[in-house]
Amino acid sequence: MPTLADQGDSESQRSTDERDRPYRNGTRSVSADTVRESYEPIRGELGPEVTIVAATKYVDVEDLGALAEAGIEVVGENRAQDLEAKHARYGAAFRWHFIGHLQSRKAKTVNELCELCHSLASESAARRLTIPALVEVNLSGEESKSGILESDLEELLGLYGGVRGLMTMPPETGDPEASRPYFRRLRELGERCGLRELSMGTSQDYRVAADEGATMVRLGSILYGR
Repeated sequence: MPTLADQGDSESQRSTDERDRPYRNGTRSVSADTVRESYEPIRGELGPEVTIVAATKYVDVEDLGALAEAGIEVVGENRAQDLEAKHARYGAAFRWHFIGHLQSRKAKTVNELCELCHSLASESAARRLTIPALVEVNLSGEESKSGILESDLEELLGLYGGVRGLMTMPPETGDPEASRPYFRRLRELGERCGLRELSMGTSQDYRVAADEGATMVRLGSILYGR
């Protein structure tokens, strides 16, 4: 398991929305009508207390206009390079979050373009980040995932005063209920630390996440009809 000090520049960990991988290549364009038909009911279901972050890792720059037309307000990008390209075209159309693994050398880009980083997980990134952030906690202990150990949280909170909450990714599973223990642990950890914001839940298990107190869910395939 990577330590707090050495996670900052590795690209080997799984991204925060890898579950949406199957539609990356050679698929149809995103339709504003399709996104709207999915987004509006989910927004109504979750209510104003939960922010829907549309994960755009596998959305082409050309398709972002459809998201804006559909009423999407907040987008989350995984790669700093893609963030720059997409923000250059649609910067004013959305509020921008960074939801991918944060490399310390990319912190400058994230600082300039985003209002929130969901994935603070290293000492080096903490020393370069200037925007509000969520600490990514690896509650499953999976080596393939980024995020700090729960035992390292207090140390990281001492390094960065801009922490607003926590984020986690449970193990992949076909059963959304299997994610519940991880979401509950994150909520309890946030309560102990006085951190209200919780980014947890993706297309598969966002309902369970909201039930356990998520204030942000990161949705991809369920919005795009893929």
